[in-house]
Amino acid sequence: MEFIRQTILPLYGITDENASIAPLGNGHINQTFLVRWSTGQLVLQQINTTVFTEPDVLIDNAAKVSHHLIQKSTLGEYQLDVISPVVLKDGRLSVDLGDRGYWRAISYLANSHTIEVVTNTEQAEMAASAFGHFAFALSDLDANSLVDVIPNFLNLPQRIEQLKQAIAEDNVGRLEHCKPWADFVLSQQALFAELEQIESQLPLRVCHNDTKINNMLFDKRDMSSMAVIDIDTCMKGYLMYDFGDMVRAFCSPEEEDSTALDKVVARPEIIAAATQAYTDQLAAILTPLEKRSLWLGIKVMALMLGSRFLTDHLNGDVYFGIHREGHNLDRAANQLTVYKSLVAQEAQLMTLFE
Repeated sequence: MEFIRQTILPLYGITDENASIAPLGNGHINQTFLVRWSTGQLVLQQINTTVFTEPDVLIDNAAKVSHHLIQKSTLGEYQLDVISPVVLKDGRLSVDLGDRGYWRAISYLANSHTIEVVTNTEQAEMAASAFGHFAFALSDLDANSLVDVIPNFLNLPQRIEQLKQAIAEDNVGRLEHCKPWADFVLSQQALFAELEQIESQLPLRVCHNDTKINNMLFDKRDMSSMAVIDIDTCMKGYLMYDFGDMVRAFCSPEEEDSTALDKVVARPEIIAAATQAYTDQLAAILTPLEKRSLWLGIKVMALMLGSRFLTDHLNGDVYFGIHREGHNLDRAANQLTVYKSLVAQEAQLMTLFE
């Protein structure tokens, strides 16, 4: 913390020796801190440059998205608050200190609150409506104006190939005790044909690409929707992935690293509420095929995230931050259990997307 206080904060003109610096949130990738001083507050992040190998691209993309949303807000066409970059004293949006880290700051919204698990349909509707509103507001931003900050980020075939490589190499000797999960993932490759058939017919959109419930801020005074945050992975893509990631994150009553697998289930009432709220916000632009693709997106995202957690476990936990031994395997088992629950209810749930 002293390094931040003595080296980073002065770059933002913050010289208050009594400034408080505290970890914020529980993201897997970047290190995030809430900084408060006598005359203000901001969110400070050290970007993980192992994951984001071109952090300048991340900063530029986020600035474009933020600027577009602010314009929409000014026109009365965006009702949520906007997280904006905070400039350094020299006008830059970030600072690269080499082996001492790549740093940036963004605005902090007072009275904001995040949740980790959707507990009722009202929360699902509110958050899904906000993510849909976010997507609609960005629908007239040229998707190709954003650079892919992580190429092939949502490429299921490539993620499966990465899992196969991790299985073949078994660098840290973990395959034996998680082989049943690995075999299960590899048995689901029929999804590839569905994806290949539908993706080529879908319009490219600006997508958030990380629509977890904790990337939605609620106003803790009345728990109304406040802002969509963590726009670092905003890139061109297909709405089925944003929607799918959102629903797979909303639908279970357990957190995504819960080991109580007997309680991990895809709740149909939550999925129905989220689907209605999301598609209502996008009704003016959503094509019939896009709507049908949303169901595939839920399945793909649950399977893909489970595969990614499993791959990282096999590789020795080099991507996602962990807080305990076997944490990524717990996450993988959790998400693959969500996937199994989705598939078991497919006949019923598919009717939501007709």
